Amino acid sequence: MSMMVTRAHVQAMLDVEAALAEAEASLGVIPENAARAIRAAARAETFDASALQADASLAGNIAIPLIRRLTEKVAVADPDAARYVHWGATSQDIIDTALVLQLRDRVPGILQDFVRASNAAAVHAERHAMTPMAGRTWLQQATPITFGLKAAGWVDALDRVGRTLRIAFDGAMVLQFGGASGTLAAFGEHGPAITEALAARLTLAVPALPWHAHRDRLASLACALGVATGTAGTIARDVGLLAQTEVGEAHEAGGDGGGSSSMPHKQNPVRVAIAAAAAVRAPGLVATMIAAMSQEHERALGGWQAEWDTLPELVTVSGDAGRALAELLEGLVVNPERMQANLEAAGGLGLAEAVAMRLAPALGKQEAHARVQRAARQAVDERRAFVDVLAEDPAITAVLDRSSLERTLRPENYLGSSAAFVGNVLARHGKT
Repeated sequence: MSMMVTRAHVQAMLDVEAALAEAEASLGVIPENAARAIRAAARAETFDASALQADASLAGNIAIPLIRRLTEKVAVADPDAARYVHWGATSQDIIDTALVLQLRDRVPGILQDFVRASNAAAVHAERHAMTPMAGRTWLQQATPITFGLKAAGWVDALDRVGRTLRIAFDGAMVLQFGGASGTLAAFGEHGPAITEALAARLTLAVPALPWHAHRDRLASLACALGVATGTAGTIARDVGLLAQTEVGEAHEAGGDGGGSSSMPHKQNPVRVAIAAAAAVRAPGLVATMIAAMSQEHERALGGWQAEWDTLPELVTVSGDAGRALAELLEGLVVNPERMQANLEAAGGLGLAEAVAMRLAPALGKQEAHARVQRAARQAVDERRAFVDVLAEDPAITAVLDRSSLERTLRPENYLGSSAAFVGNVLARHGKT
């Protein structure tokens, strides 16, 4: 039972220990020279991370061997100061607060990558607001949309998850400091003052009380990371489907990567794969964080420990997704000609609803739908042009002549409110 120990992780815990000593010294709880000695010894490069990890598996957590070795290092320079290492704190205070510090280092970069992705998608939305393409439902061609509308959907989703992630991140930037059972009894009346001083030194918020067994802040951040990663996954899958050889409507920019070990012609969608794979991995990690919320009394047995590797891994997975998505959308190559060709390949069947709606005022909704449906099936079965089959039905031509049918079957004439929706999203995006 241990967490993966890195130099950054060790330094974060040492930073908490040093800040704690300085906060206590500022209030006269420990000597000033002790705080200086602790700060001087709190350098991760002088600690063996692999040895700490091995010891942690026996001690139950990483803080115990770290504090022992920090104490030894302080004692070399000032034996008296070594008495004040970790004064009044508990292991969870150090581990949790160090985790918060690491999140503060990592999550803003993830947020920025999702902003990059949203900004890149907004460029495509504006540029292709009126570029027709096939809408697809159940992986089949439906009525036409615009590529700008699809990209605007990406923008809107990315902006939403970005806001949610920012709120969850801000909410998690909270000090953990409660001592043995969350009362800070070791400090007498100085507990609240030391808490304030420690939080100020670490630039973290002060909670109403210690949160050793209440993990909602971290779980909320995990959920926000999971949803953001899932959003990256759905966008990546869109691009992956559009990039299929038989579709060819958009693809990620080429480069040195993406080749096949056996097929010289291949240019595989690497960034799509990274984001899509991250979206597959994230739900299990989020589920573990939610399951770990059920913690016992003042310090958990198992639930807290389950978080140690889970949340850092989720941060890594989400970071991979955000970075890959930003690079994907910034370099996305769009092919309007293939979009048009694929619309035409359907022989106008994607505009069947448009014909039915034009007929409905005269024939009634159900009758119009039935006649157009029969014509569509006949066109497919006989491999004939949809417009030719429609034009053979006297009930249809009594309402729409051949030229009217042809106009109705043009994708650009049945884009509905696509442009308005794109405009709505871009206006809101500009304000975020």
